[in-house]
Amino acid sequence: MRTDSPLAAKQRGMAVISALLIAAVVAVIAGGMLTRQTLFTRSLEAEQLRVQGTARLQGGLQLSRQLLWDARQRDPLTRFGQPWAKPIVMPGSDQIDTPFEGQLEDEQGKFNLRNLVANERVDEEQVQAFERLCQQLGVAATVRTRIVERVVEAYPRLLNPQRSDQAPQGNTFDSGRETSPLAANKPLSPTRPMLRTLQDLRSVKGVTPRLLDTLAPYVTILPANTWINGNTASAPVLAAYVPGLSLQRAEALVRERDGGHWFINRGDFVNRLRMPELDTANVKVGITSDWFRLRGQAHSGQRRVELEALLQRSEDRLPQVIWSRVGV
Repeated sequence: MRTDSPLAAKQRGMAVISALLIAAVVAVIAGGMLTRQTLFTRSLEAEQLRVQGTARLQGGLQLSRQLLWDARQRDPLTRFGQPWAKPIVMPGSDQIDTPFEGQLEDEQGKFNLRNLVANERVDEEQVQAFERLCQQLGVAATVRTRIVERVVEAYPRLLNPQRSDQAPQGNTFDSGRETSPLAANKPLSPTRPMLRTLQDLRSVKGVTPRLLDTLAPYVTILPANTWINGNTASAPVLAAYVPGLSLQRAEALVRERDGGHWFINRGDFVNRLRMPELDTANVKVGITSDWFRLRGQAHSGQRRVELEALLQRSEDRLPQVIWSRVGV
């Protein structure tokens, strides 16, 4: 019987081991290539969904701007019942796909915290109005005081506003110590960052997410001083904004208004208050709005992208996007 030599058997064993090693290396390389290909495909799909979601957000944003522009051209009033106030839904290619859905909110129907500082001065009437609103909403006095302080610290203000309006007296004695005669007229620089949204108040002691949710329907922060829109303001905001106006009377006004009896001008609003003793000179309630907030979301496959934007409307051009924030 013929048998292989030990050397031949060893060589055959080495050949088998080499073949197994080569097969293992090829398998590892193939697996790596497949993994990289899968990751690349997923990355490409994610990028495509991101681009598609961004395009749909832009479509919703442009539609919102057009709705606000059309409303201004058709009706001098800004009121509920106009197309901009209805949910915005962009239909897709089928009944299941909804590329964009959102809602515009009239920010001038809310109390604007920017009004607490006007003409580089703290507006005490606005501070009192905010305090009345906070009382209705159950906000503690210490917390609302801190909120007012935080807002005031975010904007330039005169250090001595009483003296700034007074003309210098020519016969007064000049000691020569006043090195900067215009110092009284120089505004004090902000000591805290400017506020953009209510979420910026989270650093204020006592301001919790629950409190922000309570304030959100009634309070806003805009880049400029504004009037309240009597056609979109809620009863608590109107009651806080008009001294002496009870919440019950404000609720009755809102029911009458939302029943179709819109305020056609400021005089109409004042007359329907039925408060002859009220000094209406400082009641800054109008019947139109320039500031709106868009909240919406775009769907692209299983991906959902959210959008929040602040829009400013003017009479001669499409509303501008003041700022926008996109999140997943």
